[in-house]
Amino acid sequence: MVDDATLAALATLSVTASFPFFIYGAWIMLDARTVTWDVLIHHLKYITVGLVLTTVPMMFWMIPRLAEQLSGLSALHSILGLQAYAMLLFALTGIVRIFQAKYHANLYKNPDQDVDLDDLHENMGAWRGRLRIGVFGYVIFWLGAYLTGLYQFIVRYLLV
Repeated sequence: MVDDATLAALATLSVTASFPFFIYGAWIMLDARTVTWDVLIHHLKYITVGLVLTTVPMMFWMIPRLAEQLSGLSALHSILGLQAYAMLLFALTGIVRIFQAKYHANLYKNPDQDVDLDDLHENMGAWRGRLRIGVFGYVIFWLGAYLTGLYQFIVRYLLV
């Protein structure tokens, strides 16, 4: 059986490895002059890998051990992590609607149309706001959860 310190190290490495995927996925969108279907899929491939690298250790290692490790810091770590996922869900409420509007306007397959995104739907501004707030919130809360988790790992397993 693998000891707890090894599993903690693997979980820490996995979550740490997710950050470059998030950064590069964001860069793809920021760098694209026009978001085509290919750009969107390329972006989603990196974001999905980042989410898997973060979510799998959380679901199979962190959550099952939460009750036995519950302290003030682990509670803070859990709250920050859950809040990050809540912000991601909030962002998805905007992403889905933006995707639908752009898809129905054929802006992924034919991006050269001279159409302002806000002209696609009367609520586009609100949806884009949800997306921005959700992504920004996810990053802030993810970083907070990551740093508190990293601190816990160092104190619990490296400074013993």
